[in-house]
Amino acid sequence: MSRNLGVILAGGAGTRLFPLTQARTKPAVPFAGGLRLIDFVLNNFVNSDLLKIYVLTQFKSQSLNIHLRQAWYLSGLTGNFIDAIPAQMRMGKRWYEGTADAIYQNIRLLEIHEPDNVCIFGSDHIYKIDVRQVLQFHETNDAALTVCGIPVLASEAAGRFGVIEVDENYRMIGFEEKPEKPKTIPGQPDMALVSMGNYIFKSSSLYEYLTSDAEDKTSSHDFGHDIIPQMVKDGLPVYVYDFNKNSIPGESSTANQSYWRDVGTIYSFWEATMDLLKPEPEFDLFNSKWPLRSFHPPVPAANIMADEDGNKSTIINSTISSGCRIIGSHVEQSCLGYKVKVDKGSTLKESIFLGSCEVGENCTLNKVIVDKGVRIAPNTQLGVDLEADKALGLTVSEEGIVVVPKHMEIGY
Repeated sequence: MSRNLGVILAGGAGTRLFPLTQARTKPAVPFAGGLRLIDFVLNNFVNSDLLKIYVLTQFKSQSLNIHLRQAWYLSGLTGNFIDAIPAQMRMGKRWYEGTADAIYQNIRLLEIHEPDNVCIFGSDHIYKIDVRQVLQFHETNDAALTVCGIPVLASEAAGRFGVIEVDENYRMIGFEEKPEKPKTIPGQPDMALVSMGNYIFKSSSLYEYLTSDAEDKTSSHDFGHDIIPQMVKDGLPVYVYDFNKNSIPGESSTANQSYWRDVGTIYSFWEATMDLLKPEPEFDLFNSKWPLRSFHPPVPAANIMADEDGNKSTIINSTISSGCRIIGSHVEQSCLGYKVKVDKGSTLKESIFLGSCEVGENCTLNKVIVDKGVRIAPNTQLGVDLEADKALGLTVSEEGIVVVPKHMEIGY
Protein backbone atom coordinates (compact mmCIF):
# COMPACT_ATOMS: atom_id res chain seq x y z
CA MET A 1 0.00 0.00 0.00
CA SER A 2 3.07 2.26 0.01
CA ARG A 3 2.15 3.37 -3.53
CA ASN A 4 -1.02 4.95 -2.15
CA LEU A 5 -1.50 8.05 -0.04
CA GLY A 6 -4.52 8.80 2.16
CA VAL A 7 -5.99 12.27 2.67
CA ILE A 8 -8.89 12.93 5.05
CA LEU A 9 -10.94 16.10 4.68
CA ALA A 10 -11.62 17.10 8.29
CA GLY A 11 -12.21 20.84 8.09
CA GLY A 12 -16.01 20.89 8.13
CA ALA A 13 -17.76 23.33 10.45
CA GLY A 14 -20.78 21.03 10.85
CA THR A 15 -23.31 23.81 11.31
CA ARG A 16 -26.28 21.42 11.14
CA LEU A 17 -24.91 19.60 14.21
CA PHE A 18 -24.92 22.76 16.31
CA PRO A 19 -24.55 23.03 19.31
CA LEU A 20 -22.40 19.86 19.32
CA THR A 21 -20.08 21.74 16.95
CA GLN A 22 -20.17 24.99 18.89
CA ALA A 23 -16.68 24.40 20.30
CA ARG A 24 -15.32 21.63 18.06
CA THR A 25 -15.10 20.65 14.42
CA LYS A 26 -17.59 18.03 13.23
CA PRO A 27 -15.06 15.15 12.89
CA ALA A 28 -14.16 15.60 16.57
CA VAL A 29 -17.72 15.03 17.83
CA PRO A 30 -17.77 12.01 20.21
CA PHE A 31 -19.84 9.02 19.11
CA ALA A 32 -20.88 5.62 20.50
CA GLY A 33 -19.47 6.29 23.97
CA GLY A 34 -15.76 5.90 23.23
CA LEU A 35 -15.15 7.03 19.64
CA ARG A 36 -15.06 10.22 17.60
CA LEU A 37 -16.54 10.58 14.13
CA ILE A 38 -13.11 10.76 12.50
CA ASP A 39 -12.14 7.41 14.02
CA PHE A 40 -14.26 5.53 11.48
CA VAL A 41 -12.36 6.70 8.40
CA LEU A 42 -9.03 6.41 10.22
CA ASN A 43 -9.81 2.81 11.17
CA ASN A 44 -10.87 2.10 7.59
CA PHE A 45 -7.51 3.34 6.34
CA VAL A 46 -5.38 1.64 8.99
CA ASN A 47 -7.27 -1.68 8.82
CA SER A 48 -6.72 -1.55 5.04
CA ASP A 49 -2.94 -1.11 5.56
CA LEU A 50 -3.03 2.46 4.25
CA LEU A 51 -0.61 4.05 6.70
CA LYS A 52 0.50 7.31 5.09
CA ILE A 53 -2.29 9.71 5.98
CA TYR A 54 -2.75 13.47 5.99
CA VAL A 55 -5.69 14.92 7.93
CA LEU A 56 -6.60 18.38 6.60
CA THR A 57 -8.11 20.52 9.36
CA GLN A 58 -9.56 24.03 9.47
CA PHE A 59 -12.36 25.15 11.81
CA LYS A 60 -12.17 24.71 15.61
CA SER A 61 -9.59 21.96 15.30
CA GLN A 62 -7.99 21.99 18.75
CA SER A 63 -9.92 19.05 20.23
CA LEU A 64 -9.39 17.11 17.00
CA ASN A 65 -5.64 17.76 17.11
CA ILE A 66 -5.49 16.57 20.73
CA HIS A 67 -7.41 13.42 19.84
CA LEU A 68 -5.14 12.63 16.89
CA ARG A 69 -2.07 13.09 19.07
CA GLN A 70 -3.45 10.85 21.84
CA ALA A 71 -4.99 8.09 19.73
CA TRP A 72 -3.31 8.04 16.33
CA TYR A 73 0.44 8.41 16.68
CA LEU A 74 2.48 6.35 14.18
CA SER A 75 6.23 6.08 14.52
CA GLY A 76 8.11 7.98 11.85
CA LEU A 77 10.79 5.28 11.90
CA THR A 78 8.67 3.09 9.63
CA GLY A 79 7.95 5.86 7.14
CA ASN A 80 4.28 5.72 8.11
CA PHE A 81 2.45 8.71 9.55
CA ILE A 82 -0.87 10.29 10.44
CA ASP A 83 -0.27 14.04 10.27
CA ALA A 84 -2.77 16.80 10.98
CA ILE A 85 -2.29 19.62 8.47
CA PRO A 86 -3.93 22.96 9.38
CA ALA A 87 -5.02 25.48 6.79
CA GLN A 88 -1.70 27.25 6.16
CA MET A 89 -2.77 29.67 3.41
CA ARG A 90 0.03 28.44 1.17
CA MET A 91 -1.70 29.86 -1.92
CA GLY A 92 -2.64 33.24 -0.48
CA LYS A 93 -4.42 34.77 2.47
CA ARG A 94 -7.58 32.69 2.29
CA TRP A 95 -9.20 29.67 3.92
CA TYR A 96 -10.00 26.57 1.91
CA GLU A 97 -12.64 27.56 -0.61
CA GLY A 98 -13.90 24.04 -1.33
CA THR A 99 -12.90 20.40 -1.08
CA ALA A 100 -10.75 20.57 -4.22
CA ASP A 101 -9.08 23.78 -3.06
CA ALA A 102 -8.18 22.12 0.25
CA ILE A 103 -6.23 19.48 -1.66
CA TYR A 104 -4.76 21.99 -4.11
CA GLN A 105 -3.38 24.17 -1.33
CA ASN A 106 -1.50 21.11 -0.04
CA ILE A 107 -0.55 19.62 -3.40
CA ARG A 108 3.17 19.81 -2.65
CA LEU A 109 2.70 17.53 0.39
CA LEU A 110 1.18 14.92 -1.92
CA GLU A 111 3.79 15.22 -4.65
CA ILE A 112 6.78 14.61 -2.37
CA HIS A 113 5.53 11.05 -1.68
CA GLU A 114 5.19 10.26 -5.40
CA PRO A 115 2.05 8.12 -4.93
CA ASP A 116 0.37 6.26 -7.78
CA ASN A 117 -3.04 6.91 -6.24
CA VAL A 118 -4.43 9.40 -3.75
CA CYS A 119 -7.36 8.28 -1.57
CA ILE A 120 -9.40 11.34 -0.55
CA PHE A 121 -12.08 10.49 2.01
CA GLY A 122 -14.48 12.45 4.17
CA SER A 123 -14.44 12.25 7.95
CA ASP A 124 -18.00 12.32 9.24
CA HIS A 125 -19.77 9.12 8.19
CA ILE A 126 -20.40 5.89 10.10
CA TYR A 127 -19.34 2.86 8.05
CA LYS A 128 -16.65 0.29 7.37
CA ILE A 129 -14.89 -0.15 4.04
CA ASP A 130 -11.88 -2.19 2.99
CA VAL A 131 -10.04 0.37 0.86
CA ARG A 132 -7.88 -2.36 -0.68
CA GLN A 133 -10.90 -3.70 -2.55
CA VAL A 134 -11.72 -0.24 -3.89
CA LEU A 135 -8.11 0.20 -5.04
CA GLN A 136 -8.20 -3.16 -6.80
CA PHE A 137 -11.37 -2.11 -8.66
CA HIS A 138 -9.76 1.25 -9.46
CA GLU A 139 -6.61 -0.26 -10.92
CA THR A 140 -8.38 -3.10 -12.75
CA ASN A 141 -10.38 -0.46 -14.65
CA ASP A 142 -7.33 1.79 -15.10
CA ALA A 143 -9.54 4.56 -13.76
CA ALA A 144 -8.52 8.19 -13.56
CA LEU A 145 -10.98 8.48 -10.69
CA THR A 146 -13.08 6.03 -8.71
CA VAL A 147 -16.00 7.32 -6.64
CA CYS A 148 -17.53 5.19 -3.90
CA GLY A 149 -21.29 5.05 -4.37
CA ILE A 150 -24.27 3.61 -2.52
CA PRO A 151 -27.98 3.30 -3.43
CA VAL A 152 -30.34 5.29 -1.20
CA LEU A 153 -33.99 6.28 -1.39
CA ALA A 154 -34.37 9.08 -3.93
CA SER A 155 -36.48 11.02 -1.43
CA GLU A 156 -33.56 10.97 1.04
CA ALA A 157 -31.00 11.91 -1.61
CA ALA A 158 -32.82 15.09 -2.70
CA GLY A 159 -30.70 18.13 -1.88
CA ARG A 160 -28.30 16.12 0.30
CA PHE A 161 -25.97 14.02 -1.87
CA GLY A 162 -24.22 14.01 -5.21
CA VAL A 163 -26.22 11.76 -7.55
CA ILE A 164 -24.45 9.50 -10.06
CA GLU A 165 -25.42 8.00 -13.41
CA VAL A 166 -23.53 4.91 -14.60
CA ASP A 167 -23.53 2.55 -17.58
CA GLU A 168 -23.72 -1.26 -17.33
CA ASN A 169 -20.01 -1.40 -16.40
CA TYR A 170 -20.37 1.18 -13.63
CA ARG A 171 -18.51 3.78 -15.62
CA MET A 172 -19.85 7.20 -14.69
CA ILE A 173 -21.81 8.93 -17.44
CA GLY A 174 -23.34 11.72 -15.38
CA PHE A 175 -22.99 13.45 -12.02
CA GLU A 176 -25.11 16.12 -10.35
CA GLU A 177 -24.28 17.63 -6.97
CA LYS A 178 -27.21 17.66 -4.52
CA PRO A 179 -30.09 17.94 -7.01
CA GLU A 180 -33.60 18.58 -5.70
CA LYS A 181 -34.96 15.97 -8.13
CA PRO A 182 -32.41 13.13 -8.25
CA LYS A 183 -32.22 10.86 -11.26
CA THR A 184 -33.07 7.31 -10.22
CA ILE A 185 -31.42 3.96 -10.91
CA PRO A 186 -32.80 2.26 -14.06
CA GLY A 187 -35.35 -0.33 -12.96
CA GLN A 188 -35.43 1.10 -9.43
CA PRO A 189 -37.56 4.26 -9.65
CA ASP A 190 -37.44 4.85 -5.88
CA MET A 191 -33.64 4.62 -5.56
CA ALA A 192 -30.75 6.91 -6.48
CA LEU A 193 -27.04 6.10 -6.64
CA VAL A 194 -25.24 8.68 -4.51
CA SER A 195 -21.64 9.60 -3.88
CA MET A 196 -20.25 8.72 -0.45
CA GLY A 197 -17.72 11.54 -0.76
CA ASN A 198 -14.83 9.07 -0.99
CA TYR A 199 -12.55 9.32 -4.02
CA ILE A 200 -9.52 7.47 -5.35
CA PHE A 201 -7.63 9.48 -7.95
CA LYS A 202 -4.79 8.45 -10.18
CA SER A 203 -2.30 11.02 -8.96
CA SER A 204 -1.44 12.41 -12.41
CA SER A 205 -5.12 13.07 -13.15
CA LEU A 206 -5.64 14.64 -9.74
CA TYR A 207 -2.76 17.10 -10.15
CA GLU A 208 -3.84 18.05 -13.67
CA TYR A 209 -7.44 18.80 -12.75
CA LEU A 210 -6.63 20.53 -9.47
CA THR A 211 -4.27 22.89 -11.26
CA SER A 212 -6.75 23.61 -14.06
CA ASP A 213 -9.56 24.15 -11.55
CA ALA A 214 -7.45 26.54 -9.46
CA GLU A 215 -6.94 28.74 -12.52
CA ASP A 216 -10.68 28.88 -13.22
CA LYS A 217 -12.02 32.01 -11.47
CA THR A 218 -15.63 30.87 -12.00
CA SER A 219 -15.15 27.54 -10.22
CA SER A 220 -16.38 26.81 -6.69
CA HIS A 221 -13.31 24.54 -6.34
CA ASP A 222 -15.34 21.58 -5.17
CA PHE A 223 -14.96 17.94 -6.21
CA GLY A 224 -18.69 17.37 -6.56
CA HIS A 225 -19.58 20.63 -8.27
CA ASP A 226 -16.54 21.08 -10.49
CA ILE A 227 -13.83 18.39 -10.70
CA ILE A 228 -15.94 15.26 -11.17
CA PRO A 229 -18.39 16.71 -13.75
CA GLN A 230 -15.46 18.11 -15.77
CA MET A 231 -13.63 14.77 -15.79
CA VAL A 232 -16.78 13.00 -16.99
CA LYS A 233 -17.37 15.69 -19.63
CA ASP A 234 -13.78 15.30 -20.86
CA GLY A 235 -14.32 11.55 -21.32
CA LEU A 236 -11.84 10.35 -18.72
CA PRO A 237 -12.39 6.87 -17.27
CA VAL A 238 -14.35 7.71 -14.10
CA TYR A 239 -15.80 4.64 -12.39
CA VAL A 240 -18.15 4.06 -9.47
CA TYR A 241 -17.39 1.43 -6.85
CA ASP A 242 -20.52 -0.19 -5.43
CA PHE A 243 -20.15 0.01 -1.66
CA ASN A 244 -22.55 -2.90 -1.19
CA LYS A 245 -19.97 -5.21 -2.81
CA ASN A 246 -17.33 -4.43 -0.19
CA SER A 247 -16.59 -7.30 2.19
CA ILE A 248 -15.27 -6.76 5.71
CA PRO A 249 -13.37 -9.58 7.46
CA GLY A 250 -15.34 -11.00 10.36
CA GLU A 251 -18.68 -9.52 9.29
CA SER A 252 -21.33 -12.21 8.93
CA SER A 253 -24.36 -10.05 8.17
CA THR A 254 -25.01 -8.43 4.79
CA ALA A 255 -26.73 -5.58 6.63
CA ASN A 256 -23.57 -4.97 8.67
CA GLN A 257 -21.43 -4.79 5.54
CA SER A 258 -23.67 -2.26 3.77
CA TYR A 259 -24.25 0.05 6.76
CA TRP A 260 -23.47 3.69 5.98
CA ARG A 261 -24.88 6.70 7.78
CA ASP A 262 -24.42 10.42 7.27
CA VAL A 263 -24.67 12.00 10.72
CA GLY A 264 -24.90 15.57 9.51
CA THR A 265 -27.92 16.58 11.60
CA ILE A 266 -28.94 16.26 15.23
CA TYR A 267 -31.62 13.71 14.40
CA SER A 268 -29.37 11.56 12.18
CA PHE A 269 -26.69 11.62 14.90
CA TRP A 270 -29.25 10.49 17.50
CA GLU A 271 -30.71 7.89 15.13
CA ALA A 272 -27.30 6.38 14.27
CA THR A 273 -26.53 6.04 17.99
CA MET A 274 -29.87 4.33 18.59
CA ASP A 275 -29.01 1.91 15.76
CA LEU A 276 -26.11 0.64 17.88
CA LEU A 277 -28.42 -0.18 20.79
CA LYS A 278 -30.73 -2.54 18.95
CA PRO A 279 -30.68 -6.21 20.08
CA GLU A 280 -29.07 -7.10 16.72
CA PRO A 281 -27.41 -3.87 15.55
CA GLU A 282 -26.64 -3.40 11.87
CA PHE A 283 -23.24 -1.91 12.74
CA ASP A 284 -20.90 -4.21 14.68
CA LEU A 285 -18.59 -2.51 17.18
CA PHE A 286 -17.21 -5.83 18.41
CA ASN A 287 -15.60 -7.31 15.29
CA SER A 288 -12.08 -8.21 16.42
CA LYS A 289 -10.97 -8.64 12.80
CA TRP A 290 -11.82 -5.00 12.11
CA PRO A 291 -10.91 -3.20 15.35
CA LEU A 292 -12.17 0.31 16.03
CA ARG A 293 -9.28 2.11 17.70
CA SER A 294 -9.57 5.36 19.60
CA PHE A 295 -8.26 7.10 22.71
CA HIS A 296 -9.32 5.61 26.03
CA PRO A 297 -8.72 7.85 29.07
CA PRO A 298 -7.23 6.41 32.27
CA VAL A 299 -10.46 6.03 34.23
CA PRO A 300 -11.76 3.08 36.29
CA ALA A 301 -14.35 0.59 35.11
CA ALA A 302 -18.02 1.62 35.16
CA ASN A 303 -19.66 1.35 38.58
CA ILE A 304 -23.35 0.32 38.63
CA MET A 305 -24.73 0.25 42.17
CA ALA A 306 -27.87 0.25 44.29
CA ASP A 307 -28.51 3.36 46.37
CA GLU A 308 -28.28 3.46 50.18
CA ASP A 309 -31.90 2.31 50.46
CA GLY A 310 -31.27 -0.77 48.36
CA ASN A 311 -32.95 0.51 45.19
CA LYS A 312 -31.16 -1.22 42.34
CA SER A 313 -29.95 0.28 39.11
CA THR A 314 -31.44 -1.14 35.93
CA ILE A 315 -29.66 -0.99 32.57
CA ILE A 316 -31.58 -2.00 29.42
CA ASN A 317 -30.12 -2.05 25.88
CA SER A 318 -27.54 0.62 26.68
CA THR A 319 -23.84 1.37 26.35
CA ILE A 320 -22.05 2.41 29.55
CA SER A 321 -18.46 3.63 29.15
CA SER A 322 -15.59 3.48 31.62
CA GLY A 323 -15.62 5.89 34.54
CA CYS A 324 -19.43 6.02 34.74
CA ARG A 325 -21.24 5.78 38.09
CA ILE A 326 -24.90 4.70 38.03
CA ILE A 327 -26.51 4.75 41.48
CA GLY A 328 -30.04 3.45 41.95
CA SER A 329 -31.15 4.71 38.52
CA HIS A 330 -32.86 3.42 35.38
CA VAL A 331 -30.97 3.68 32.08
CA GLU A 332 -32.78 2.45 28.97
CA GLN A 333 -31.80 2.60 25.30
CA SER A 334 -29.09 5.16 26.08
CA CYS A 335 -25.40 5.70 25.38
CA LEU A 336 -23.16 7.10 28.13
CA GLY A 337 -19.64 8.31 27.32
CA TYR A 338 -16.77 8.38 29.78
CA LYS A 339 -17.28 9.63 33.37
CA VAL A 340 -21.04 10.17 33.54
CA LYS A 341 -22.59 10.11 37.02
CA VAL A 342 -26.32 9.41 37.38
CA ASP A 343 -27.70 9.79 40.90
CA LYS A 344 -30.48 7.83 42.56
CA GLY A 345 -34.05 7.87 41.32
CA SER A 346 -33.20 9.24 37.87
CA THR A 347 -34.45 7.81 34.57
CA LEU A 348 -32.67 8.13 31.21
CA LYS A 349 -34.41 6.93 28.05
CA GLU A 350 -33.14 7.11 24.45
CA SER A 351 -30.53 9.65 25.53
CA ILE A 352 -26.90 10.25 24.65
CA PHE A 353 -24.17 11.60 26.94
CA LEU A 354 -20.90 12.60 25.30
CA GLY A 355 -19.01 12.33 28.61
CA SER A 356 -17.99 13.94 31.92
CA CYS A 357 -21.51 14.87 33.05
CA GLU A 358 -23.51 14.79 36.27
CA VAL A 359 -27.23 14.03 36.59
CA GLY A 360 -28.75 14.76 40.00
CA GLU A 361 -31.35 12.79 41.93
CA ASN A 362 -34.85 12.11 40.55
CA CYS A 363 -34.24 13.52 37.06
CA THR A 364 -36.05 12.39 33.93
CA LEU A 365 -34.40 12.66 30.50
CA ASN A 366 -36.11 11.45 27.33
CA LYS A 367 -34.46 11.72 23.90
CA VAL A 368 -31.80 14.15 25.10
CA ILE A 369 -28.22 14.62 23.83
CA VAL A 370 -25.97 15.97 26.58
CA ASP A 371 -22.56 17.40 25.68
CA LYS A 372 -19.48 17.24 27.90
CA GLY A 373 -19.15 19.04 31.23
CA VAL A 374 -22.91 19.43 31.82
CA ARG A 375 -24.43 19.43 35.33
CA ILE A 376 -28.14 18.75 35.73
CA ALA A 377 -29.71 19.63 39.09
CA PRO A 378 -31.97 17.22 41.03
CA ASN A 379 -35.64 16.91 39.96
CA THR A 380 -34.98 18.25 36.45
CA GLN A 381 -37.07 17.04 33.52
CA LEU A 382 -35.78 17.30 29.94
CA GLY A 383 -37.46 15.98 26.82
CA VAL A 384 -40.83 15.88 28.58
CA ASP A 385 -42.06 19.43 27.90
CA LEU A 386 -40.28 20.64 24.76
CA GLU A 387 -41.55 24.21 25.06
CA ALA A 388 -40.11 24.39 28.57
CA ASP A 389 -36.81 23.07 27.21
CA LYS A 390 -36.77 25.77 24.54
CA ALA A 391 -37.41 28.36 27.25
CA LEU A 392 -34.20 27.20 28.93
CA GLY A 393 -32.35 28.10 25.72
CA LEU A 394 -31.85 24.49 24.64
CA THR A 395 -31.81 23.38 21.02
CA VAL A 396 -34.78 21.16 20.09
CA SER A 397 -34.77 19.48 16.68
CA GLU A 398 -37.87 19.21 14.52
CA GLU A 399 -38.09 15.56 15.57
CA GLY A 400 -38.09 16.45 19.27
CA ILE A 401 -34.47 15.71 20.17
CA VAL A 402 -33.25 18.05 22.95
CA VAL A 403 -29.56 19.08 22.99
CA VAL A 404 -27.77 20.43 26.08
CA PRO A 405 -24.61 22.33 25.03
CA LYS A 406 -21.15 21.90 26.52
CA HIS A 407 -20.56 22.96 30.17
CA MET A 408 -24.14 24.10 30.73
CA GLU A 409 -25.58 23.91 34.26
CA ILE A 410 -29.33 23.33 34.37
CA GLY A 411 -31.32 24.05 37.51
CA TYR A 412 -28.44 25.41 39.57
